Amino acid sequence: MAQHMLANRSLLAGILNTKSYKKAEEDALERAFYWLGVVDLVDSANRLAGELSYGQQRRLEIARAMCTNPEIVCLDEPAAGLNPSETEALTKMIRVLRDEHNTTVLLIEHDMGMVMDISDYIVVLDHGEVIAKGGPDDIKSNPKVIAAYLGAEEGEEVTL
Repeated sequence: MAQHMLANRSLLAGILNTKSYKKAEEDALERAFYWLGVVDLVDSANRLAGELSYGQQRRLEIARAMCTNPEIVCLDEPAAGLNPSETEALTKMIRVLRDEHNTTVLLIEHDMGMVMDISDYIVVLDHGEVIAKGGPDDIKSNPKVIAAYLGAEEGEEVTL
């Protein structure tokens, strides 16, 4: 479904079922199944999205977005509501998007373990204000981040 706006097809081509229309449909199906494979949902290809588990629905959303060939994908709290094994699978999938498909991933997430595990660059907000920027090592040792996210006093020994 995500690809229909990308396909160069006209109403007339659809009515006449032209060769170019058929080719566009085949390409769209091929791309959809490719991304279903990447997110490990090929076996669920003919199920309704509402029948999928919450974790599978999250993976399906990412596959749908990737079918549009984005340069950047924004994921807003993709790990919310996922169990640890689903979060681990999601983390691996985000790495695949980044490393194998050269897609920039803008991640908004509260799961600091996930953020630290996959991010190259992090911007930390506290009540809408930037309190830290940098790589994971910079963020882990930043006293403002520790105080804001773990409730520790600045200078108190705590690790993320």
